[in-house]
Amino acid sequence: MKTNAGRFFEDYSVGQEIKHAVSRTVKMGERALYHMLYPARHALYSSDQFAQSCGLPFSPLDDLIGFHVVFGKTVPDVSLNAVANLGYAEGVFKAQVWPGDTLRSVSDVIGVKQNSNGKSGVVWVRTRGLNQHDQEVMSYVRWVMVRKRDVDAPAPATVIPDLAAVVIADDLVLPKGLNFDNYDFDLAGEPHRMGDYQVGEIIDHVDGVTIEEAEHMMATRLWQNTAKVHFDATARPDGTRLIYGGHVISMARALSFNGLANAQMIAAINSGAHANPCLAGDTVRAWSEVLDVADTSEPSVGAIRLRLVATRGDAGVLKTEEGKYHGDVLLDLDYWAFMPK
Repeated sequence: MKTNAGRFFEDYSVGQEIKHAVSRTVKMGERALYHMLYPARHALYSSDQFAQSCGLPFSPLDDLIGFHVVFGKTVPDVSLNAVANLGYAEGVFKAQVWPGDTLRSVSDVIGVKQNSNGKSGVVWVRTRGLNQHDQEVMSYVRWVMVRKRDVDAPAPATVIPDLAAVVIADDLVLPKGLNFDNYDFDLAGEPHRMGDYQVGEIIDHVDGVTIEEAEHMMATRLWQNTAKVHFDATARPDGTRLIYGGHVISMARALSFNGLANAQMIAAINSGAHANPCLAGDTVRAWSEVLDVADTSEPSVGAIRLRLVATRGDAGVLKTEEGKYHGDVLLDLDYWAFMPK
């Protein structure tokens, strides 16, 4: 048999290293497609001149371009037979992705736990994205629920990794040369510095985008994500194609420009959950909550910790009285970003 049906739960074991195919060179066309798919307008990723005024040699590719490429490599080996992508933790952006970089992905299995129904289990992996110099550009943990091939296969010993709730500010990696001493707030689009935001503040990003079927499949193909539920209408009992969660992340991040235009660079992903399925025809809106602020080693650059929520509903609505996500909530993402002080 020459085709690959993907791994099932019993194919994973703690300590296993998975080297993912296929490495991918990313160039300027990637940015053009990304900005076509999402209303992304952050100045640092739009203008070489703006990036140079902030101490960088030119404009890097958007953080989430790198994330999606690295993530997409892992799908055939980690989540092709997944029931659900459950969450993220300990995500750190360690180096910029520049046009011309070649990215590849390597994952280590760090946890397994069979579900009580015996038909599936949860697998935790730590994925590293590396460039052509074998430099880590990012790493993150994610966990997925994966079907079993054989329900009678014995359950492995349960190993649940101990994951940090938050990437501490001291572990954020400031890009070499980055400073906001000559930051042009007019060109950036908004006047708000880090000191203008208060912990606990809720920001309604106002705008919404209705997800189209062809558009989300185009985006998912761009990242070479092969998960069947995104393309094959027979892969889900209700005949719908599930929107790739990363598509929702990028859409919400782009919508957050209105109110957080100066949260220029994603520095870390502390945690994340795809709370409810997103389907074509859904109109995605976004709101943010300020969770924390911190200094960095560069006096002009601060770090702001934000909760980014993608929803079909109202700003500020997250969970029910029972502590479950409200049915309209699609994404709950906790991340750090670099912002002028």
